[in-house]
Amino acid sequence: MRPPSQYNEEIGPEAESEPDPRLSAMLICTRLAGRAVTRVIERCNDAKENSELNLSDCQLMQVPDAVYHLMRHTELKICDLSNNVITKIPPKFAIKFSLITDLNLSHNQMSKLPNECADLKCLERLDISHNTFISIPDCIFKIPQLVHLNSSNNHIVDIEINLLKEAPSLREINLRKNPISQNSHEELSNISHINILLTPREKEEWEDLTI
Repeated sequence: MRPPSQYNEEIGPEAESEPDPRLSAMLICTRLAGRAVTRVIERCNDAKENSELNLSDCQLMQVPDAVYHLMRHTELKICDLSNNVITKIPPKFAIKFSLITDLNLSHNQMSKLPNECADLKCLERLDISHNTFISIPDCIFKIPQLVHLNSSNNHIVDIEINLLKEAPSLREINLRKNPISQNSHEELSNISHINILLTPREKEEWEDLTI
């Protein structure tokens, strides 16, 4: 039995006028993803001209495999991966981009680096600030030409002092705004051949015997 025609007229248009909110969200995500892909391709093309790959603010969770393909005939000198949501760098990154002199990994979500980073034989400047490192990866201290390291604004508590002292070319390391332990802070303060930037350490209540 068919319902009265007046109900069809009232219900039909109303039902058709309500779009599915999930569809709108999917369309927005698709547009954003499309723009991010286009941005990456455009910047890879720019890098072929100036040897400087800038992939900052590209919504990346990792370095896309397409980047290695697009850059296969380009000798990169500078690589900027800052302001993304990257959690790790694969070993092949250091192999494919072994000639870079400046690498910016700041403002991501990384807590470790592959051992292959020690093979970045031309790297002079490295920025790993504003990540989630709880220690400085050992491979960093083995990079032969590394002069400047920015590791500020992480969660670093202790430093491998011996590895730091043996770093072949390191001249400056920024460790500001890290929860450096008392022992490491004191040992770092006694190193003179490397300029070590530290946030002045405030004593905990249990350390202050005057209270």
